[in-house]
Amino acid sequence: MVRPRWIAALVLALAVAAGFAALGQWQLGRAIQSGHVVERPTETVKPLNDVATVNEPPTTAGDGQLVRTRGAFAPRDYGLLVGRLNNGVSGFWVIGRFTPVEPDANGRTAQLAVARGWAPTAQSAKRAIARLKRQPPATITLDGRLLPSEAPEPPKEGGDPFAMKDMSVAALVNLWHGIGDSDVYSSYLVEHGRPPAGLQAIFSPAPVEQATINWLNIFYAAEWAVFAGFAIFLWYRVVRDAWEKQREDAEAAYGAALAAWSETTGAGAAGDPGVHAPGAPADAGPSAPARPHGADDLD
Repeated sequence: MVRPRWIAALVLALAVAAGFAALGQWQLGRAIQSGHVVERPTETVKPLNDVATVNEPPTTAGDGQLVRTRGAFAPRDYGLLVGRLNNGVSGFWVIGRFTPVEPDANGRTAQLAVARGWAPTAQSAKRAIARLKRQPPATITLDGRLLPSEAPEPPKEGGDPFAMKDMSVAALVNLWHGIGDSDVYSSYLVEHGRPPAGLQAIFSPAPVEQATINWLNIFYAAEWAVFAGFAIFLWYRVVRDAWEKQREDAEAAYGAALAAWSETTGAGAAGDPGVHAPGAPADAGPSAPARPHGADDLD
């Protein structure tokens, strides 16, 4: 239906659809932007208390960061973690409790869990622990990578119920001696540099920042695309409904006119348009009304 009002409605529908499409494009841009990799200078060694938190969840800034601190290990609190991979080989971690001497911004000194080295067998790991326990406490400078505490897992059925696999600070606090109500760092440290005798350095590479897709923004973008299509479809349905109604009205008007003509001319039942009453000359009366060819012919 080529009518000014329907053309104006089409222009409005196209404008609304264009607005929805622009919003969808904006949502896609947000999804891509949120998926960009944000590089952090994790390989620049920073003071521990600049990125670590005491008695609080780990921060994003401290995750995987190389840090440095000074303090001493507690000889009584060395332990063993089982089933730890080092370059793809399963073995054992030797872990310990380290007490930094530098206080944090609030003046607190806290306990820090440290993974000191890796051993391929339990015997070699236990021998290394025995040597470490014989060493007198000494203040040292410790470098390492700060990682968030792991969640403890229950032992497997049939396994050693006392064997620890996860570097869980919450679990280690219950095993350390003489710490009382001491503050604790929420992350642990993987020691870098030369490992203690009998141990191998733990492979702890720089964290790889994974770019993720924001599926919520993708969903919103798809919604805006649907809305844009619906705007065009709504215009089509409104115009089609109006066109069909006009056709029905035209057919009804034609039927009424044909009935009136039949009564006037005595033609009887409606017949072929343009056929005159029997026995009457061609110009004896008005011809039957012409059947409408389409709603577009109507005003």
